[in-house]
Formats: sequence, structure tokens, C-alpha cells
Amino acid sequence: MSTETPRAGGTAAPLLGLLPTVGTPAPERADAARNRRKILDAAARIVAEDGPEAVTMNQVAHASGIGVGTVYRRFGDVSQLLWALLDDRERQFQEAYMSGPPPLGPGAPADARLDAFIDALVDRVGEQREILLAAHSAAPRARYHSGAYRVMHTHVALLVGRLRPGSDSTLLAHLLLAPFSPDVMHHLAVEQELSAERLKTGIRELLRLRA
Repeated sequence: MSTETPRAGGTAAPLLGLLPTVGTPAPERADAARNRRKILDAAARIVAEDGPEAVTMNQVAHASGIGVGTVYRRFGDVSQLLWALLDDRERQFQEAYMSGPPPLGPGAPADARLDAFIDALVDRVGEQREILLAAHSAAPRARYHSGAYRVMHTHVALLVGRLRPGSDSTLLAHLLLAPFSPDVMHHLAVEQELSAERLKTGIRELLRLRA
């Protein structure tokens, strides 16, 4: 996957996936692509039937009919496999905010785009909260080294920079994305039983406390 990030001015760059990326990978062979699809489909079935905590490399290998050694070579560990399961959904999300229709995509004012991004991110985390939490629990710092986080951070930093010229937009983008850590969102949505609408409203209010 590419390591390019969004360009200023609303021009979309190549999308990044969730997994950490280094360099440019070689084109995938057809048989490798089929095996990857079988492994991900098997893992998705296990998650759907028993939850992400039930995913093990041995179970995925058995369910997919692929050798466990191949599963390990392809994905490394359960954490990376769980992140890979989220990759397709993440690409759709990236496409929406990088090149989709406004206000989430280009063409709307920065404040409207930031509000739309916050709303969409609350929904995104809520939809796949359990698997995000499982992947986060397995490797808590992996989120910050993933392609998805780098793209989101760059996008938010660009919007913040337009709203607050001269501000430390790089730092502010990190702080704005911090509440979306899966463990924080799980606590708020499940343990505190807060609705998605209340979470969206709360984050918007937080942004405007000093307005």
C-alpha cells in the first residue's frame, strides 16, 4: 500500500490501509490474493459468529483450509489479521472524506468538513467497535503507526490549519483524534451508554469551548 497522504486543496491522494506500510509492495500473485481472501473471509465468519476474541491463527487456518504457516506468514499475528479485516471498510471511509461529496468530501468550508468528519468517525468506530477494540487491545500503539491513522491525522491537520492559521495544527489534530481511541469510545458508548448523537454533539461542543 502506498505511503502517500492527502494533498492540500482537496485533491485526493492514493488511499492507505490500516496496516503499517513500509515502501511499495510487490504486485500480489493471483494465488496469494485468493488465499488472502479465504483467510479474511474465514476470520470474518469467526468474528460474526463468536466475536473477535474468538479469533486465533489456528482457528482461521482450519476454517479457511489454508495452512497455519501461510496464515502466520501472511498476517503475522492476530492483531494484524484483525486490522486487515477492517481494511476494506477503512478504504471506503477514506474515499468518502478525501474525494466524496461535501460536506464530508472536498467542496465545503473547513468547519463544515470537520463537523462532518467527526460525525462520520463516530459512526465508523461505533459500527465496528468490538473488532477495533480487540485489535487495539492486542497492540495498543499499532493504531498510531497505521496508514489509516496517518491519513486521518493529515486530513484533520489540514482542516484545523485552515480554521486556525498559525496554530500547531499537527498537535491539535492528534488531540482531536485522541477521543476516538477504541477503548475510550467503548467506555463512552457501552459502559456510559452514550448514544452516537450525544457523542457527536459533545465533541463539537468541546471544539467550540473557546470560540
